[in-house]
Order: sequence, then structure tokens, then C-alpha cells
Amino acid sequence: MHHDHHHGHSHAPSSFNKAFGIAVGLNLAFTLCQIFYAFAANSMSLMADAVHNFGDVFGLILAWGASWLLTLPARKRYSYGYKRTTILAALSNALILVATSALIIYESIYKLLHIAHVNEMIIIVVAMIGIVINGGTAMLFMKGAHDDLNIKGAFIHLLGDALISIGVVVSAIVMYYTGWIWLDPLVGLLIVTIILIGTWGLLRDSVRLILDAVPHHIDQQGVHAYLQQLPGVKAVHDLHIWGLSTKEIALTAHLVMPEQKLSDADYLNINHILKKQFRIDHITLQVEAGSEEHPCESCETS
Repeated sequence: MHHDHHHGHSHAPSSFNKAFGIAVGLNLAFTLCQIFYAFAANSMSLMADAVHNFGDVFGLILAWGASWLLTLPARKRYSYGYKRTTILAALSNALILVATSALIIYESIYKLLHIAHVNEMIIIVVAMIGIVINGGTAMLFMKGAHDDLNIKGAFIHLLGDALISIGVVVSAIVMYYTGWIWLDPLVGLLIVTIILIGTWGLLRDSVRLILDAVPHHIDQQGVHAYLQQLPGVKAVHDLHIWGLSTKEIALTAHLVMPEQKLSDADYLNINHILKKQFRIDHITLQVEAGSEEHPCESCETS
């Protein structure tokens, strides 16, 4: 048995603490204002935008908490630390967004059937502030979006919020000049559709991670082929790849090597290549001679 002890991850999340703090603070304050003004303007589009924003603020808080939990040391019983919480955070965020979307759909359809006056100027001003706040805070997460599902989620959400606010501004300007008040609940429904499409991906990814499926960005065939071609390896079985968190991937495999064994240098090299090429962090390999009298129990299950 061999465990990879090279962890260079503990410093990463802390660099996003400030980013999360700023983003959560600004967006939470703004979302509360937006909800207040949505009622004042009698606007469904502004309300849907506020809910989308709130969902994202909630997501940011969960992602922030989860990023912090990634840095906590492992305890005796929780040998992986609390990394799994990042996956639970992503899942609960998705479920909350689905629930709020249902409310907005109901309200928007009601408003379409009972058209009422809206205050376009309030919508324009509030949504424009939203563009600035969301666009600005999205930039804070740009550099981490590439390799962490949580940071990527934060970045995409904030960027999406900015784009949606642009849509709200445009629809309010059109309403101001044409008097087409039905545009407001229609834009509300459009935003909800966008929320649901975005949430579907989040829901799918987090459910996959919870069920220990191979994460979607991992090339399983490639990993198998790489282990198979190692000098002296006759067969590879019981290969498992799963997510420990939204950021770290683990792998276990049995290698059948009748003629030779792996040295510490070989292990180091394998760890290095699996980390660099396949982005797998925790590797455990079991080497077997593949003898007839003592066949590996899990050979059949691979």
C-alpha cells in the first residue's frame, strides 16, 4: 500500500477568503434592497433577478464555508477532513434555487393574467447597480474558476447575475417607451428558466460527486491506459476514481506485476504524472503477483 503525502492545497482557499467576504457582503446588502424595490416597483423581473441574486449569495456563503472546511485538518474519525461538505453545499444550493424558482413561476403567471402598472425607472436604476456589483465581484473569482467547482460556481453565478441584470434594464427601457407592461412578468419567467437551466448542471454534478461517480473532467480510459502501460504491469483491476470534495480527486487500483515490484521512486513518479496529467491528488496502489493459488478477490469486479 502506498499513500501520496504531497498535499499542496491548504493555502489555496484562504486566498479567496477576502473575495468571498466582499462578494457576500455587497451582494447580500444589494439583494435586500432589490427585494424591497421589486415590491415598490411592483416588478416580477426585478423580483426574479433578486431571487437569482439571493440564490447566488446563498451559494457564495455555502461555497465560502465549504472552502474554509477544506482547510481544516482531518480528525481520527473523519480521516478525509470535512471535504465532502463542499459537495453537500453545492447540492443544497441547487435545491433551494429550484424551490424559489417555483414561487416566481407562479407569481409571474399570475401577473401575466392580471396586468398591473410597474415603475420602470426604479427597475432601471436598481438593475444597473446590480450590473456593477455582480460584474465587479465576479472578477474576484476569475483566477480560481479553472480548477475548483466551488470557485467556478461562484464566478459563473456572479457573471450570470450581471448578464441577467442587463436583460432587466433593457426590458424596463422598452417598457418605459412602449408601455408593454406584460414584458415584466415575461422577463421574470425567462430569468427563472435561466436559473433552472443553470441549477440543473449544479444538481447533476453534485449528485454525481455524492454517489462517488468518476468526476466528469477525469479521463478514466486515459488513467487506465497509463497504468496498464507501466513497465512490468500485466493487468489493472479494481480501479476507482472519485471526488473527495469539489476540488480533490482520489484513486485506488490493483496492479498485477508478476516479475517485478514498484520502488519508492516509481511510486513518486506515478503520483507526479497522475497529478500533473490527470489532476488526481490522492493515489493508493496495490501491487499483486497475480499467483494462481491466491487470486485477488476484487479481480472479477473491475
